[in-house]
Amino acid sequence: MITNTELEYKGNLYPNQIVDFKQDTDKLYFTTENGVILQVTILRGSLIRFRYATNYVFEPDFSYAIDPEATLGYSSLEVEENDTEYIIKTARVHVLVDKKSLRTQISDLDGNIINEDEIGFHWEENYEYGGNTVKMSKITQTGESFYGMGDKATHSNLKGKRIHNWVTDQYAYGKDQDPLYKAIPFYVGLHKGRAYGIYFDNTFKTHFDFAHERRNTTSFWADGGELNYYFFYGPEMSKVVAAYSNLTGTPELPPMWALGYHQSKWSYYPESNVKEITKQFRDLNIPCDAIYLDIDYMDGFRCFTWDKKLFPDPKRMIGELEEDGFKTVVMIDPGIKIDKEYWIYKEALEKGFFCSRGDGPLMRGKVWPGDCNFPDFTNPEVREWWAELYKEFMSDLGVHAVWNDMNEPAVMEVPSKTAPLDTRHDYDGHPCTHRKAHNIYGMQMVRATYEGVKKYVYPKRPFVITRAAFSGTQRYSSTWTGDNVATWEHLWIANVQMQRMCMSGYSFVGSDIGGFAEQPNGELFARWVQLGIFHPFCRVHSSGDHGDQEPWSFGTEITDIVRKFIEIRYQLLPYLYTMFYKYSKEQKPMLQPLVLFDQEDAQTHFRTDEFIFGEQILVCPIQEPNAKGRRMYIPRGKWYDFWTEELVEGGKESWVTADLDKVPVYIKEGAIIPKYPVQQYVGELKIEELILDTYYKLGVETSEVYEDAADGYDYKKGRYSFRNFKFTGKEKSVTVQQFKDGSFVTEYETLKFNFHGLPFKIAKIEVDNEEVSLKSVKPNGEQSLHIDKNFTLLHITGK
Repeated sequence: MITNTELEYKGNLYPNQIVDFKQDTDKLYFTTENGVILQVTILRGSLIRFRYATNYVFEPDFSYAIDPEATLGYSSLEVEENDTEYIIKTARVHVLVDKKSLRTQISDLDGNIINEDEIGFHWEENYEYGGNTVKMSKITQTGESFYGMGDKATHSNLKGKRIHNWVTDQYAYGKDQDPLYKAIPFYVGLHKGRAYGIYFDNTFKTHFDFAHERRNTTSFWADGGELNYYFFYGPEMSKVVAAYSNLTGTPELPPMWALGYHQSKWSYYPESNVKEITKQFRDLNIPCDAIYLDIDYMDGFRCFTWDKKLFPDPKRMIGELEEDGFKTVVMIDPGIKIDKEYWIYKEALEKGFFCSRGDGPLMRGKVWPGDCNFPDFTNPEVREWWAELYKEFMSDLGVHAVWNDMNEPAVMEVPSKTAPLDTRHDYDGHPCTHRKAHNIYGMQMVRATYEGVKKYVYPKRPFVITRAAFSGTQRYSSTWTGDNVATWEHLWIANVQMQRMCMSGYSFVGSDIGGFAEQPNGELFARWVQLGIFHPFCRVHSSGDHGDQEPWSFGTEITDIVRKFIEIRYQLLPYLYTMFYKYSKEQKPMLQPLVLFDQEDAQTHFRTDEFIFGEQILVCPIQEPNAKGRRMYIPRGKWYDFWTEELVEGGKESWVTADLDKVPVYIKEGAIIPKYPVQQYVGELKIEELILDTYYKLGVETSEVYEDAADGYDYKKGRYSFRNFKFTGKEKSVTVQQFKDGSFVTEYETLKFNFHGLPFKIAKIEVDNEEVSLKSVKPNGEQSLHIDKNFTLLHITGK
């Protein structure tokens, strides 16, 4: 028998009319007759938080994602009221709150609607678990596009897609498969030239529908918790992404070697195999900075142990590898083997640090060691304990970096692939089940790892890698996109994922170059390296089951091509390091999809392949076999072909030739690209001269170079060098002004300007208003000039 009461409350519930309003400084509270409270918090003129409570009660206000050091503050706030609505006015936007329905509408100061509720907030009681399924629906504007959401293996533009956030060990995933390893519930909307962002700060399983079910509706909802989201207004996409990145944080600078080329495999063992691999790199003059040890270095897969038969003296081996320029990176998983003789297991058991099930027994699951228990990394005491476990590895043995894998957490032989939903967590003093903690479990593990590594590699900088992540994890760790496959489709997926991650605030990212599962042929491997050297994290990693995947595994032709491109990455290290500095300090994504680079050009809104590396280098990978070139879209402006120096006009699609030893790369006119000489590893050579490849432009362009000691923390005390170059090109002259900040003294004393595309022959050179002999310009057609690094004004006059 169904009662009238059950009929009344089954299904969606909605706010009704507002009966109370109050303001507490930056917080505005709107209360409805049926007990819904909308809290609107003004964080900046263009950043507003919307938070909804039912039954008059808010949950404790706690977030793992929000950076405590986020820059907040607004200049003006007014609230007006009329018969039908409240009007909240900031310096950037107006927010209308409807008195009858609690629906909101956000517009710019000219009255253009940026974002508008459709049904708006509604909810459904969850009879199985308690609490609510919380929901929000928005009107999809005409011509609106959607971007972001982390490492989704689908088209860059999410219009028409429905996706989910539940971090999942998704071995050999395919195109459009969802969910994957990360949960980043942030998207950017773009319509009529105006961009905004929405970050849904909810760690339960979340869902997003971008005009999939109904073409005029965009909605998002969560299986529990609060409807709590942040709204960002641009109108530039770059400002939206920067504001989200500021809110959730960016990492400190890594050691420069972390930006080099890294080699990994499941697994390199014994020690003799590791030494054989590293020797081959040096013998073949293929640059490489790091070698990775997967789970087989451990004693029976027990974390923080070594198999002494395979690695009899890890400290000696790590020291010898370091002498040859290799940093050693080791894997640590969350599953702790149930073994009464294993000291880490015994200690965690005695301290009560393992997760338990709802009825009391410890959460138990099978991973590589067999039956395991899992530390509750949402408990601050557990994180502190875990961090201390790294002391021996980092301080005593000399391990350089740590790689956290399987931290979704992945659990074998169960349909869910993870911990049961009734698993209990401390959640930093807000006890909950795995329904709420699942998406942040890996984040909190790598947070603890980061704290331990940072403490015990000091005074060096930490470098940590994670597979699972939630918004804000970028503060602690780099990441990669998990167990991909050696296929051409996955090369396309990797390209899209990197761009999407960078747009989602997480720039220190890479893929398993060449594919983890199965084995590529030489052509695919070469094409993947050509893409991977332009990703912030550059690592080859593969499953040993499918054959070798080192640079020399596919014959001499491929080896030579791979070496050539890895050398290009090492030449571009100062450019890449500057990119990271601007990501860290200015929240600028290290890779830009074309739509982020030029949102006003409608041709960019559905492009997936082309991207901007930093701010001045355009890259477009070859993603099909047997290709001698491809069609690509070159964005508006003028660009120099990296290989031929031909100047091309953008704003159109063009055919670009690219045999196996080339990939389409273009340099923005006016750019000054810093380069180092090729090194076999970071720090091998003393940098005698900074090379500045300078590309002529009729007009003005600025470029920057950031340098410091490449490791350590002196840069935080002002010991860095930040050079800002202003290039001004006229028909018969070129001027370069240098503005320098910071007290770091570089090793080199001179700058080598290589000029490209000058439309005149050099007749006169002046440095700081003193004429320089033309003999300093190299003959044989190469227009190169060596000048003191401390110059302030370079003026070149043409004939």
